[in-house]
Amino acid sequence: MFYHLFRLLLGGEHYAYENPLFRATLAAIFCFFAVVLAGPYVIRQLTRLKLGDRPEFDHAALNEMTADKYDVPTMGGVLIIAALAMGIIAFGDILNFYVQMGLLCLVWLGALGAIDDWLKLTAGLKSGTRDGLRMYEKLLFQVGLGVLLGYFIYRHGQSNYAVIGPANAPQEIEAYRVLMVPFYKQGWLLGTGIFMFLTVLVVAGTSNAVNFTDGLDGLASGCVAVCSIVLMILAYAAGSEEIAAKLLIPHVPRSGELSVIAGSMMGSCLGFLWHNCHPAKVFMGDTGSLPLGGLIGYIAIVTRQELMLLLVGGVFVAEALSVILQVGYFKLTRGKRLFLMAPIHHHFQLAGWSEVQTVVRFWLIAVMCAVFALATVKLR
Repeated sequence: MFYHLFRLLLGGEHYAYENPLFRATLAAIFCFFAVVLAGPYVIRQLTRLKLGDRPEFDHAALNEMTADKYDVPTMGGVLIIAALAMGIIAFGDILNFYVQMGLLCLVWLGALGAIDDWLKLTAGLKSGTRDGLRMYEKLLFQVGLGVLLGYFIYRHGQSNYAVIGPANAPQEIEAYRVLMVPFYKQGWLLGTGIFMFLTVLVVAGTSNAVNFTDGLDGLASGCVAVCSIVLMILAYAAGSEEIAAKLLIPHVPRSGELSVIAGSMMGSCLGFLWHNCHPAKVFMGDTGSLPLGGLIGYIAIVTRQELMLLLVGGVFVAEALSVILQVGYFKLTRGKRLFLMAPIHHHFQLAGWSEVQTVVRFWLIAVMCAVFALATVKLR
């Protein structure tokens, strides 16, 4: 909105405001203060609606550790979604295809998470359980979104190639379907089927991985904020033909606008951390964790950095793997556990780390993963 208004008032292009990284910074600042200022009101409303969390684990010691979190309002992800949407619309080019798909991802997964939270906190509690949507139901909608995103991103890449013309054909025909591999210059060209499968896997995987990470005060919001900084830089680089050529990464025309989405995500998460740091006054719930994870995956897909995401989101990968390994080991050994508790942040809690120690140490790991991921861009 402001982007087009600014151009209209100046009667043309203005270098500073045309720069996506500049607008991403403005969006981050805007979203941060929007969440910080609106937080107290939203928390009061969630409390009034009696949308309080009731943590319940299959471990007596962990239930005792989390007793102080009883009735802390959840579904605070509505704060993140609202701020994110406002930041994107205000500072992004809403006519940009990738921005529109990003908004679709945000709304789709935000609605899915909100329905899941609402069922847990209303119908589930009335029936004496914590059940919301079943896992297969959530996966069905996540896979559906992945299919839609994969189809339209691939088609848009082909149409971009047609519009750009044969002069740039050798470079552009590869950009929209190349899979970049860390430490390797060329990357791998993907067929339509593999591209679609990878898109579904990344969207569903990152969405659930951030959801698994959201278990301690400030853990998920802090890690997502760190990850967003890297994605903001990668999106800006992919959208610039000159920078992409220097860094040997695919140039995806007009993908630089995704840096505004990443900046909005960073600002929203840091603002939420204001209220979510220990002791938390509000939790994001699935309402916030599912769309945040989905957006992280979406940006990685468009910029062709899906494998880089394994490095950038090292904490999320570890959390998801710990759940998969725990479940698999439990079934194979008929009742034995590989970790004291999964996701893995609870394992360290039960091993003697305090909640604050666990969160801060995971933040430090997230920062180191982010720094290492950026360093690999030049190690080709």
